[in-house]
Amino acid sequence: MKLKVLYMNQQQDQLATLHEIRNIMDRSSRFISLSGLSGIAAGVSALLGAAVVKWYLVTHNINYNQTLGRGLTNDNLLFLVAVAAFVFILALCTATYFTARNAKKNSHRVWDSKTERMLVNLFIPIAAGGAFCAILIYHDLLYLVAPVMLIFYGCGLLNASKYTLSDIRYLGLLEIIIGLVASFFVGYGLFAWTLGFGVLHIVYGALVYFKYER
Repeated sequence: MKLKVLYMNQQQDQLATLHEIRNIMDRSSRFISLSGLSGIAAGVSALLGAAVVKWYLVTHNINYNQTLGRGLTNDNLLFLVAVAAFVFILALCTATYFTARNAKKNSHRVWDSKTERMLVNLFIPIAAGGAFCAILIYHDLLYLVAPVMLIFYGCGLLNASKYTLSDIRYLGLLEIIIGLVASFFVGYGLFAWTLGFGVLHIVYGALVYFKYER
């Protein structure tokens, strides 16, 4: 009986050791310095951008829900594109800052092969989505721009999740779902954009922060 108990304990120790080795190998192949604060900052940036767009539409008497973006002047389009670009740049800068700070705090390298693989897999779908959005704008199909941005961004997150925190996979799936739903309810593009890029980022960032950084 004692031999059986000893054998079972040895098996459990071996399984625990294998599990620990697997975790170490998994962490060594993934970029784990992503900060939850970067997600929160990106979400706040998106909410600010959405608020500016809403203010612009109201002050210029543009009812997006009725017109679906049709009939916008070149100045209107330029303003909307500028706001989207500003939000993207601001989110990218804050993400870089908080991620670098988190990496330094944990004595990790900010840039290595893991970072490169993650960014390549993230930005290929995003770049394709950006090009497709430009095509939609060219053909005056503005009501599909917000859903397409969400869908391609979600695909980018799913693609990058293989090389970073697995939690980002769920954010990607939710972004895709919201984008697909918004493709049917095209009058709610701005709301979907606010929900996907704003609220979801804040929730995701808070969860990651309390799970890994507290």
